[in-house]
Amino acid sequence: MAKGRAHHSKRPTHQLLLAAVLSVSVLLPLFVPAAATVAVAEGDGVSALGGGKPLAVGKDEGKLVAEGDAGGGGSVEEDEFAGGFGSLDSMLQWAIGNSDPEKLKEEAADAQKLSEDELLKRRQEIKELMEKLKMPSDADLMKIAIDDLNNSSISLEDRQRALQELLVLVEPIDNANDLDKLGGLLPVIQELSNANEEIRTTSAWVLGTASQNNELVQNQILGYGALARLVKMGYSTSAEEAAKALYAISSLIRNNVNGQEAFHSENGSAMLQHILVSNNIDVRLQKKVVFLVTDLADFQLNSGIVQLPFLSERLFLKSIMDMLSRFDLDLQEKVLLAIKNLLKLSSTDVEDFEFCDLSNVLLRLGVQLEDLTPEDQKEFAVEVDALRREVQTLFQQKLKQGKATVA
Repeated sequence: MAKGRAHHSKRPTHQLLLAAVLSVSVLLPLFVPAAATVAVAEGDGVSALGGGKPLAVGKDEGKLVAEGDAGGGGSVEEDEFAGGFGSLDSMLQWAIGNSDPEKLKEEAADAQKLSEDELLKRRQEIKELMEKLKMPSDADLMKIAIDDLNNSSISLEDRQRALQELLVLVEPIDNANDLDKLGGLLPVIQELSNANEEIRTTSAWVLGTASQNNELVQNQILGYGALARLVKMGYSTSAEEAAKALYAISSLIRNNVNGQEAFHSENGSAMLQHILVSNNIDVRLQKKVVFLVTDLADFQLNSGIVQLPFLSERLFLKSIMDMLSRFDLDLQEKVLLAIKNLLKLSSTDVEDFEFCDLSNVLLRLGVQLEDLTPEDQKEFAVEVDALRREVQTLFQQKLKQGKATVA
């Protein structure tokens, strides 16, 4: 069993909570005015916690929580104290409602006899108890998950659970920035080579989530050399594994010059082209590739940095344009957006688009959109056709510019 597994639950067991809360109820008289304490102990039904609200003495936990939610005044706030109690007051109120009134009366009487030193000691005991009931921090939970990943003897189930916990924890950027500080980044990267497909997939997912829009984590992951393994995973016959690998790659290289150079060095374009030209590949994965190409071209346009030669290679351009023959409006729209950005790049040669017969490809698409589109998709088809015309105009303009340059 994984180390520290009991800490992974956000709620303690019912038995632990009941014991802790009843212990607090025993010490209740130390926190409330003496008159109110006597009122509670005598069982007159008035809450010592304020507001004069009647106490549901002896009711079961479910009914008490339900009534508290309905009434508003006793609502439970999650995640500040363990067990769903938002404050000391709410915990004490629950304890009173589930305690023996006679026992409370005895404890209240005893409390009145305590000396000042004894009162201070009892209050310190309560403080220590409440500290034990507090939720562990995100950093504490991350450390537990990281320890699990570093434990070679744990089961695959526990290893997967640790990765899933990190997946949630690294969503906030501060936690993502702490992952490497806590020693967690390298263990996650190492799981990319795990023999289990599910472990590899989740590891890539964690890396993609942690590095998304985060240059610091992007560079940390790149520094560990994870990109090469992710590119290899992009060839997987498992659609899920390939998709998560592509997600991680996209997160790593988006708006990151170092990441894009590393992707080119790892021959990442061959992996993208493999996905585009394979007939047995899930079309959703092909859409992700086309979207990534659009994003990379857009970055190159806005930054003025030219370092992705494959975006202007003829065979790669042809594999993009061939996607327009697929009977999928969403895919066709994404491909047209990619071609639009690629046409705008100064690094692309209009002759390469002529080689790919772009003019006739766009004409055939226009006929397809007009004649073969189902009635329930006509509105979307009109939008796609408008984009097709825009691309066609842009292509004609680039042709004229090319001829003018030659002349």
